[in-house]
Amino acid sequence: MNISEWLDQKEAEKVDVSQIDLPKNMSYDEDPDETIFFKENNPCGLFCTEEHPFATVERFGHWYLARGHDKKAGIHTSPIKWKLFTRNKELALQTAKERIE
Repeated sequence: MNISEWLDQKEAEKVDVSQIDLPKNMSYDEDPDETIFFKENNPCGLFCTEEHPFATVERFGHWYLARGHDKKAGIHTSPIKWKLFTRNKELALQTAKERIE
């Protein structure tokens, strides 16, 4: 079962999938079909290995996953991680852009 099918199944079970955690084996076994958006706030440069705010939107079938590390947390801080699963591409993009800008 892939991520899109699993989310469909959970939605059919009346589970709110917008903030759901994927099973660990599933989250690492499947690459997204497409990465639609990615932005990172990294003023340090290419070789810095510390935490930096970022936002990304990835498509898994007909589902979009917007996720990232909130810009409000600042650079080199513990991440305030967020995520949103939705079928609405525009909502996913809007959410990601708002969290990184």
